[in-house]
Amino acid sequence: MTVAVRGEHAIRISNLTKRYGAFTAVDGLSFVVPHGSVFGFLGPNGAGKTTTIGMMLGLIPPDAGEIEILGYDIRTSLRDVLAHTGAVVEEPAFYPYLSGRKNLEIVAALRGIEDPARIDELLDMVGLTERADANFGGYSTGMKQRLGLASVLIAEPQLLILDEPTSGLDPAGQHEIRDLLRNLSKAGRTVLLSSHQLVEVQEICSHVAIINRGKLIVTGPISEIIGQGQALEIGVDRPEAAVALLRDMPEVQEARVEDGRIIVATDLALAAEINRTLVEANFAVHLVRPYESALEERFLELTSAPAEGQVSGRA
Repeated sequence: MTVAVRGEHAIRISNLTKRYGAFTAVDGLSFVVPHGSVFGFLGPNGAGKTTTIGMMLGLIPPDAGEIEILGYDIRTSLRDVLAHTGAVVEEPAFYPYLSGRKNLEIVAALRGIEDPARIDELLDMVGLTERADANFGGYSTGMKQRLGLASVLIAEPQLLILDEPTSGLDPAGQHEIRDLLRNLSKAGRTVLLSSHQLVEVQEICSHVAIINRGKLIVTGPISEIIGQGQALEIGVDRPEAAVALLRDMPEVQEARVEDGRIIVATDLALAAEINRTLVEANFAVHLVRPYESALEERFLELTSAPAEGQVSGRA
């Protein structure tokens, strides 16, 4: 079911500041989260992510700044914010001697929902149907994460705030949860996730904000952050020999071998011509696509610089 949206942005944070004595945990932070996005909230340990999320949920009072979620100011309308927001920010806590199903039924009852079919639907959605009647205390970390996600989806929130949503899951489980988050986004829900798995973020997020030492370093569409631009990635059978050929082309500014593939700085419109040149020179070309630098590489580059040298993209 596609959800209606409220407010210009799902989240708008403006000049947010939190101090603990002489230490400034969050320092004038400003960014927006677009409706329907899967938004990655990134930063090194101690960057201020947890403090910021705590302020979004009304758990930590800010010292300055504004937070607007789904069109509501959290200072005056926190109840409305929480009514439309689901969050899993720590390891989910449930009754250990009750089954996953029974725990979900209790959560549903507290929200005034009595629909066994909805419980079955959610258990299936997060891949817990086979273990639904096992006690929560015997669940693995990944299973607890799945049940926590199911519990916040009961009320069909417009916004999900998740901390490491695939932590403890095997690769198949990670894939399932990523697909679920994509589907939630397609239905119009917004997902803000904090994750240390940068490959995961690059795979599923449409936008990101990176913070360091409490300050915003960069924010915007992920394609802009990681630098999809005027370069091609080419897979070929003899990369070193192909590089020598490409460097002789006047249209090529640079060509280098990186992890067995060739990165060519050139106009993307010349992809077909470059491919034809390689084929005519008897190279076996199996890949030609726009080059995207890895998010991990960009993250390390940005967070190793002083936070005062911040760069702001558009989100």
